[in-house]
Amino acid sequence: MTTTSLFAPSRRRVLQGMGAGLATAALPGHVFAQGAPLKVGFQLHRTGIGAAYGRWYERTATAAATAINAAGGIAGRPVELLFEDDATDPKRGAEVVEKLAGPAACDLIMGTLFSHVVMGSAPRAGELKVPYLVCSEGYHVASGALNRWTLQPAITDVRSQIQSMAPWVAANLGKKVTLIYPDYAFGHDHRDFFTAAMPGQGGEVIAQIGIPPTETSFTRYFPQIPAETEVLYHVMVGPAVLTFVKELGEFYGTGARPQLFGFLDSLEAVDTATPGLEFLEGSHFWEGHCRMKQADAGEAETAYRAAVGVDDMGASVSDPADISTYSHMFSCWETLYFIKQAVEASGYAGVADREKLVEAMEAISDLPAGPERPQGGMVFNGKTHQAFGTQNISQIQGGKLLRVHQTSLEDGMYANDTDYTAMSF
Repeated sequence: MTTTSLFAPSRRRVLQGMGAGLATAALPGHVFAQGAPLKVGFQLHRTGIGAAYGRWYERTATAAATAINAAGGIAGRPVELLFEDDATDPKRGAEVVEKLAGPAACDLIMGTLFSHVVMGSAPRAGELKVPYLVCSEGYHVASGALNRWTLQPAITDVRSQIQSMAPWVAANLGKKVTLIYPDYAFGHDHRDFFTAAMPGQGGEVIAQIGIPPTETSFTRYFPQIPAETEVLYHVMVGPAVLTFVKELGEFYGTGARPQLFGFLDSLEAVDTATPGLEFLEGSHFWEGHCRMKQADAGEAETAYRAAVGVDDMGASVSDPADISTYSHMFSCWETLYFIKQAVEASGYAGVADREKLVEAMEAISDLPAGPERPQGGMVFNGKTHQAFGTQNISQIQGGKLLRVHQTSLEDGMYANDTDYTAMSF
């Protein structure tokens, strides 16, 4: 197991990593954490189809822990992150949860993104009675399908995202939609919720094309797109995303094509100015957190970029060819700060207090924007264990992603009869 121990970094290191503005706010008296470590296991997609996300999730979580430790830690205890690779595999995911909760003696576990891994891992977390905080997007948590130990406190789910954006898509791009989605839980959420949302906007989904997430070539799927399609909604993930968008461009060539609306999952870790992607000019994408620094970015956003080592274009400051998974990785930063808030509110001292810790998490609601949440303010629903926030729609203009619409937090709120607080531990 790889252990990243983040004890008492120097003030100079913190200032370099975070930017002086946020560092000063986060370092009252410059007192560093001194107590016994709070051990946070991190289930990481280090290998497999989620590896690009895993690399940036690790980098972001490490930066957040460094900042927290420099500001005094969590209840005076330094955060110690213990990373373990789940290979983006559900079976391996459950084994990782068991290892982190058992031999590694972690206080709680966080980290994973891909929904099929969450679905394969959460039951084991429930059996072991260990808090399991996922940085995913699927509706799996809020649906009530999991257990009281599993929470998604720092990123919105697909149901909320689609509810926020479907009206804009129908009003601005078209009414007849074809969906191209990965054929597993995350993709099924997109298929089901967007199909359900369009009739209320006067539109319809006229075709659904599911593609295995491990597919490496996509040309054979494109002839299934009906000619009357007005909007092609695409959300692909994994190492073949660049192949997907390039082959889509080759399929349409310079001829007429539908309006394109994609989730940035289809281009995470990919430079939008890459040769072969010119056909995407003018198309639109969902972003959870805008990759490019927008004109209205505030001090917290500037300091966050410095802390995680990402430039204004969304690339690594040390390598402009290394594009971040910026639309998702903020959830790691914000989850660690959520953990901090709950641990300090609950008086958590050790594994015997895990139930009390979950109850403290369930009592949290308002999550205001600021250094802890550079993506923006959120609301956490303790009954559904799900966070709600704003969404961004960006357009590729000159090879760059520029935000053209931002939803309100209320746009994504929905009623749900799930109540994890009524479930036993």
